[in-house]
Amino acid sequence: MDPCPFVRLTVGNLALKIPVASKPARSVVHPSASPCFCKIKLKNFTLQTAVVPYIPPETQFPEGAQVQTLSVATFHLSKADIEKFAGKSLFSSKKLHLKISIYTGRRGTTCGVNSGRLLGKISVPLDLAGTESRAVVFHNGWINVGKEAKNSSAQFHLNVRSEPDPRFVFQFDGEPECSPQVFQIQGNIRQPVFTCKFSFRSVPDRNQRSRSFPSEQSMSRGWLSSFGSERERPGKERKGWSITVHDLSGSPVAAASMVTPFVASPGSDRVSRSNPGSWLILRPGDGTWKPWGRLEAWRERGSTDGLGYRFELIPDSAAAGVVLAESTLSCSKGGKFVIDLGSNNSNSQSGVSTNGRVTPGSAASPACSPRSSGDFGYGLWPYCMYRGFVMSANVAGEGSGSQKTKSGKGGGGGGSKKVTVEVSVQHVNCTEDAAAFVALSAAIDLSMDACRLFSQKLRKELCPPQDFLF
Repeated sequence: MDPCPFVRLTVGNLALKIPVASKPARSVVHPSASPCFCKIKLKNFTLQTAVVPYIPPETQFPEGAQVQTLSVATFHLSKADIEKFAGKSLFSSKKLHLKISIYTGRRGTTCGVNSGRLLGKISVPLDLAGTESRAVVFHNGWINVGKEAKNSSAQFHLNVRSEPDPRFVFQFDGEPECSPQVFQIQGNIRQPVFTCKFSFRSVPDRNQRSRSFPSEQSMSRGWLSSFGSERERPGKERKGWSITVHDLSGSPVAAASMVTPFVASPGSDRVSRSNPGSWLILRPGDGTWKPWGRLEAWRERGSTDGLGYRFELIPDSAAAGVVLAESTLSCSKGGKFVIDLGSNNSNSQSGVSTNGRVTPGSAASPACSPRSSGDFGYGLWPYCMYRGFVMSANVAGEGSGSQKTKSGKGGGGGGSKKVTVEVSVQHVNCTEDAAAFVALSAAIDLSMDACRLFSQKLRKELCPPQDFLF
C-alpha cells in the first residue's frame, strides 16, 4: 500500500539587522544587548516561537556570520490540510499566509504584561498546490520590518520552504492492553498489517515473554540486568507488562517489555523523575531479541501535571545510547509523542528533539534495519543517520471521554480516540522497521497508565492474574 502524502513546511535561517541610532530612544531595547524572538503562526496550527539571532549591520549575511542553519519552526500538513488551504487560495480572495511577529527583548511576561517589544510584523504568501510532489521555496532573503516597512532600516531574514514528506500511517483498533489489530491507513482504506499481544511476564520465568516466539525464551538474562531491574522492591509498583507485535503470518516482528518497574516514590503515590520506569523496545535478530531503544517515563510534579519521557536509541556497539526525544505530555489531555530531528537538508549536521535538545546527526538510526541492504542512499546499520521527521503518535490523557479513562470495561475501546502512528517512509525499509515504531507507540501509551497515580485503579486488562500478583 502506498504511503499517505504529507508536506513539511519549515521556517529557518532567521536573522535580524537593526542599525545603531546616533540617539536611540529610551524605550527601544537594542538587540545587541538583549535577545530577540519571533512568533510564527499558520492558520489553524499551534503558534510557535523562536529566538532570532542579531546580525551587526555591517556584516554580510549569511557568509560573514554564524547563523542558524536548521529550521526553527515546522508545520506538518496532511493531504486534507493541503486540499483545504489550496482551496482557499483558488476560490477565495484571501490568500493563505504565514504570519510572523518580531519582538526585541526577552520572551515571557512580567506582571501579566508581555516582556518583548513588538518591532514589526511580516506576512509570507503560500501557494500549496503541487507541494505534495515537489519542494517549493516561498521566500529566502531579507524583508524590511517596522511601521514604515518600505523605508525601514530594520531587516529580517528568513527562509520559508516546503518539501514532500510522505508517511506510513498506522492505527490501533483498540487500546494496546486489549491486544488489538493494527491497520495501515491510506485515505479511506484500512488494511490490517499487525496484531498485538499484551501479556504479563511471570516471576518464575523471567525469560518468557511471548509463547509465540520460542527463541525469545533463549534470550540472555543479561539484557534485563543491563537495561533494567527485576529486583523485588517494597511499596507500590507496576511491572511485568509486555506487548509483542506480530505480522499477519503470526511471526513476532517487534516487542516492548517493561524492564524497570514503575514504582511509587517513598511517601507518595506517583512515579518520580529520579526513579523512572522503563521499557526496552526489542527487534528480532539472529534467532533472539535484540534491544533497539529504551523508553523511560515518570510523573512530573508542579503546576503542570504531566507524563515526562525520554527515548534513546541503543546502538549495536557498546556505545552509549543516543537520546532522540525528551519532553512532557499532559496527563489530563494527552498529546503527541514526536521524534523530529530538524531539517531534511543533507547539509544538516545536527537534529533537535522535542524539547529542543541538540542531538548529533551521526547518531545510529533505525532507518536501516539489520536485515536491510542500505538502499535509499543510507549506509548499513548503525552508520546511517536520522534526518527530518521520524515518527509521531497521539497519546490519550486521563481526562473524561478519552481512551485512558479506565472504567473497567473491556473490548476495543468503543468510540474512544485510537492510537495513530505516523512514520516517515525514509525510516522504513522492512516490516520490522515499522513494527518497532508501533511497539514504541504502544509503550508510550501504556506509560500513561503505568504512571497513573497509585491511588487510582487501573482497568482490569492491566491487572495481572491472581497467581502473577507481585
